[in-house]
Amino acid sequence: MSEDKSYLYQSIAQSVRDHGIDTMFGLMGDANLFMADHYVRACGGAFVPVAHEGSAVLMALAYSHASGRTGVATVTHGPALTNCVTALTEGVRGRIPMVLLAGDTAVINPENPQNTDQREVVKVTGAGFEQMRAPETAAQDIARAFHRARVERRPVVVNMPADFMWRETAHETVVFPAFDTPAYVPEGEGLDEAIGMIASAKRPIVLAGAGAVGARDKLVRLAERLEAPLATTLKAKNLFKDHPSHMGIFGTLSTPAAYDVIAAADCVICFGASLHQFTTDKGKLMAGKRVVQVNDDAAEVSRNFRPDAALVADAGLTADNIVYWLDEAEIPPTGFTGELDPESLTRHPSGAAGTSKPGFVDYVHALETLERALPENRVLVTDGGRFMTEVWCRISATDPKSFIISTNFGSIGLGLQEAIGAAAALPDRPVALFTGDGGFMAGGMTEFNTAVRMKQDMIVIVCNDAAYGAEHIQMVDRGMDPGLAQFDWPDLAEVATALGGHGVSVRSEDDLETAIEAIGTRDRPLLIDLRLDPDNVPRMRL
Repeated sequence: MSEDKSYLYQSIAQSVRDHGIDTMFGLMGDANLFMADHYVRACGGAFVPVAHEGSAVLMALAYSHASGRTGVATVTHGPALTNCVTALTEGVRGRIPMVLLAGDTAVINPENPQNTDQREVVKVTGAGFEQMRAPETAAQDIARAFHRARVERRPVVVNMPADFMWRETAHETVVFPAFDTPAYVPEGEGLDEAIGMIASAKRPIVLAGAGAVGARDKLVRLAERLEAPLATTLKAKNLFKDHPSHMGIFGTLSTPAAYDVIAAADCVICFGASLHQFTTDKGKLMAGKRVVQVNDDAAEVSRNFRPDAALVADAGLTADNIVYWLDEAEIPPTGFTGELDPESLTRHPSGAAGTSKPGFVDYVHALETLERALPENRVLVTDGGRFMTEVWCRISATDPKSFIISTNFGSIGLGLQEAIGAAAALPDRPVALFTGDGGFMAGGMTEFNTAVRMKQDMIVIVCNDAAYGAEHIQMVDRGMDPGLAQFDWPDLAEVATALGGHGVSVRSEDDLETAIEAIGTRDRPLLIDLRLDPDNVPRMRL
């Protein structure tokens, strides 16, 4: 390669760095290997090599969530891209911005066995698609993908023909700014209706979703002005963690005391929430209440639940506007928070040791023990499965950015990959992943060694009932033999050790104490295999 020539693969790598991205996740192949190599050797970027292409996308999604920057992944063509379908759909459903640099087979070679219509593959996921038109437009095409990912809040795939890579081209720095200044609340009938409902409420609740995380202080000000309790959806978990009027998660994951507060409320003011069926318990929790929904995305308003009043506007600015009009009208505080017992609002019923058969640990008791033992500054990541709702209720995170769920598409087996992405985004903080045995076998085991190779500070807790728990309970409920839903897995603690980490199997209280000690002395990724009785795991709170 001539030193005075520049090639497209170099320009692509530099374009990623031009957008301030210092970490890329990927699996190299014919169409992207030279770009990935140049990104590391010449551009100073970090490359996280994965074992499966879909893992790269999942890691980039978690990186985006935890860091606030656009995650970037790269794969080659054909089966490499089809291996990303579930991960891309997860990102679309979660509305997470990321860019996937995907190679494509050369147009001149239609008989390449990896040839497929990649636009159609991407289309079924709901992700955006950006075709690299020519070597000379590459920097603009990549800049457009980054811009679209941010403003459209979804993954965008850049389709890069393999035969472009060694074409000579001069690099051009192109970055398109995203114009995302918050909009003020418009005046009009909708605003008047919303203010009227809030002003007349006697027992209001202020509810924040993921779209309102950045407006925390303004929502607290509104709640204190109304003397209303504060609640969150699952994705905004722990947003108001230290506030005395915080009642935890609103919905099917609420505590018994929070359920009583919801039942007594007459108005719910919702900011940045789509009001999913798990938040409203299929509408039952909103019955008999005035519901005001504030969301900056018109498509989210009334998508899952039809409110009594709605404003398409910024959460923080709207909260300030509501406070202004309450003050102008001299509306007195409701006094609702004075009726509440703050200590009970976020307290779930405790578990007890010794309720499971010999060879198993009590799940709820183990979670409560781990809540106290895990590092306080942890990032919490959860996989999918029957185990997950108790984790959501009983294991805390410092703030919503430190809490990542991988079930936007309802899949299992995506959690460990996202934990690796979170650890890459926040390398100075430990990551705690809760996964099921099925999820770990489906995807976690594939990438556990990646966490080892990257020397990440990770604690993996496998909630192991040796079954597909959600299916197991359905078969038991119908009086059927659940045998087909049960598995004789290998010893997962030994598997973790063989993959370069450290594994601890927990079948008793003494084993649990050993695992707690291992958390404190860990020097590599640690896997704690909680052995659970499939007949003694709480039902999902959905």
